[in-house]
Amino acid sequence: MNRSTATAVVGLQWGDEGKGKVVDLLAASHDVIARYNGGANAGHTVVVEGERYALHLLPSGILSEDKMCVIGNGVVVDPRQLLVEIDALAERGITVDARRLLVSDRAHVVMPYHKEHDAALETALAGAADQGDENLSIGTTRRGIGPTYADKVHRSLAIRMGDLLDEQVLRRRLDIVCAIRGRELEALGVDLPPLDPEALATEYHTLGQRLAPHITDTVYALHDAAAEGRRILFEGANACLLDIDHGTFPYVTSSNCSTLGIPSGTGLPGTVISDVVGIVKAYGTRVGEGPFPTEDLGEAGERIRERGHEYGTTTGRPRRCGWLDLVAVKYSAMVCGCTSLAVMLLDVLSGFESLQLCTAYRLPDGTVSDRFIPDARRLAQVQPVWETMDGWAAEIDGMTTMDALPAEARAYLDRIAGYVGCPVEIASVGPDRKQTIRCTEAATL
Repeated sequence: MNRSTATAVVGLQWGDEGKGKVVDLLAASHDVIARYNGGANAGHTVVVEGERYALHLLPSGILSEDKMCVIGNGVVVDPRQLLVEIDALAERGITVDARRLLVSDRAHVVMPYHKEHDAALETALAGAADQGDENLSIGTTRRGIGPTYADKVHRSLAIRMGDLLDEQVLRRRLDIVCAIRGRELEALGVDLPPLDPEALATEYHTLGQRLAPHITDTVYALHDAAAEGRRILFEGANACLLDIDHGTFPYVTSSNCSTLGIPSGTGLPGTVISDVVGIVKAYGTRVGEGPFPTEDLGEAGERIRERGHEYGTTTGRPRRCGWLDLVAVKYSAMVCGCTSLAVMLLDVLSGFESLQLCTAYRLPDGTVSDRFIPDARRLAQVQPVWETMDGWAAEIDGMTTMDALPAEARAYLDRIAGYVGCPVEIASVGPDRKQTIRCTEAATL
């Protein structure tokens, strides 16, 4: 196997950093784009020649012609959503055939009862908080992601994409699953008709038949591609601070969305990865519950939200906004093994007289630390230590070179690179492919 064939793109904050744009840019120099985690709770927005595409399950590389895209075994797949995306692209003249999209037969299926369970559990936990108990609601997208991963671990209750191709196997499995899931949903107070295993088996076998040309053993497909020397690009969903093991637990997603999830989520060893591009928003955002030390609840946070159009691709929820937390970014870059950074949405900061950067945390005992705390309860107790930098007045969304950027913007990028210990190779100054600045001569994008 060629052991220097792959590049990984990973978010270094709480998601929504702009990974989709970078994957779209990098796809031109790669042959295979593989998604390795998450589900339709993730949303990547890509703008090409003014045309906006919102993708949830399809890898962003699908917008590049003649590229093979792979949904790996580590992804949980909502077949309905996947077909909606495929059909929507077809209506816009982009064909997604069996040559261009492979879906792992081992990827687990998001079923309707997973979504009902997800929503009911969130409601129950939020209700407990209303009664004065601790708020354990995670603030999920209610897309059934967590319950699907839970079934994966439970094993006997799981449905995989390959199971959709055999209606008899699917029906036998659903007879058991629906009986158990029905009792669970009833206990959670869900007022719905009983689950119908026959109807579900018929519907999801039909969905499986439509997707059958795509469903295959993607582990062998990816190993074959690597052995042939084809360049592979790994596309992460969510982001490192939402990683189930290394994020701000319990306010995280249900998969390993750092680069550490690539081997288990695709079947390729980590040794194939030669470059890791860490995606950093020029400021901070977070969706849902959980600690966010640099959140700004005042005018600055609102201004960032409106300038950055910070509303979720998947849910439309307004994102919480604030300043850049370099402590968190450096931690994520360390965990993910980043070799370079791409700083996104730099243009959103135009017009601020001054900018704040968090360079350390003040702990409850008064001591100062530059180490991130991947535990929600403890992280919620820290106070950011701020460093102030000069802002810039000029709008930069039309600038195409580093030399054209205001000196203050270049200084901001230099400070990020110096603190994190990774070169900034890309600065994004707008959503379109063309609104991208190569910051170093060695930039690979």
